[in-house]
Amino acid sequence: MDWQKLVDLLKGHVVYLQTHNFPDPDALASAYGMQVFLQAQGVKSTICYAGKIDKSSTKKMLEVFNINAVHIDDIPNMDEQDYIVTMDSQKYNSNITDFPGDEVAAIDHHPTMIPCTYKYSDIRICGSCCSIVTDYFIQSHTTLDVNTATVLLYGLKMDTDSFNRGVTDFDIEMFGYLHKIADNQKIINLYHNNMEIDDLHAYGEAIRNIQIYENVGFAAISFDCPDALVAMISDFILGLDVVEFAVVYAKRNGGYKFSVRNETQYYHAGTVTQEALKDLGGGGGHFSMAGGMITADKISFLGNNPEFAIRQRFLDVIKKTKAGIKKESEK
Repeated sequence: MDWQKLVDLLKGHVVYLQTHNFPDPDALASAYGMQVFLQAQGVKSTICYAGKIDKSSTKKMLEVFNINAVHIDDIPNMDEQDYIVTMDSQKYNSNITDFPGDEVAAIDHHPTMIPCTYKYSDIRICGSCCSIVTDYFIQSHTTLDVNTATVLLYGLKMDTDSFNRGVTDFDIEMFGYLHKIADNQKIINLYHNNMEIDDLHAYGEAIRNIQIYENVGFAAISFDCPDALVAMISDFILGLDVVEFAVVYAKRNGGYKFSVRNETQYYHAGTVTQEALKDLGGGGGHFSMAGGMITADKISFLGNNPEFAIRQRFLDVIKKTKAGIKKESEK
């Protein structure tokens, strides 16, 4: 990471900080943290996204921390001369729309699925993009105010499920720095009030439809629901004592949105998801968590029983992975 190189690159340009299409707390918090950091270096920026922010708890987060995230429809004058920094995502990912601006930089904590050349990139595999942004304040000796520290710590806690998922030593180090500055009571108030009454319908649907094959659990939701909720239900399914790999998916725009969780030492959630959804839309992510989608135009490829086809695709990849591990162990 070379924070000065990023600042020098962006100076003198119109700058947008683009999150993935349905931004979660980590995406919004890291984008806000980067906006504050850049402002301290004399670079103005605008947080933007496509899709929607569809959970009231996430909207409340924006209100509580005074974050202004602008939908692309409200930015009619963006052009190819403007600079874009993708936050918590990377260009060509299935969950980010190609905006008119030039994606000159990427700040992300996910593995790269489709290579892209940037003028600047900081892609580190860790639990939260907020951890990476926090490091910019530390390395540049930029003062971190209470509000920014609080939102970064909130995003860090949410994306790591309170340090139960995908956390690294780096995340713990960044937590220690943020914890001394942040308003922890505000985080507690937000963290324990992030489920809505309507969420229970999705949980009920998932529970009714759950199917388990050895240690792999599948749950389908027949209606559209927020990405964050699909992820929460995926965590919930993984909490069952017989499930070590969870695949939850919900209908969206004629296709499906996926959230995948893994707690085995054998399977890589991102790799399995990418392979299972190959040629259908796309997917990828970390060892322990991943996301993906099947687009509406590819649904017909699943045949007359899409849910059976989806389960079979994931199980075939897992079986292939298991066979490869066995083969390696016998050498």
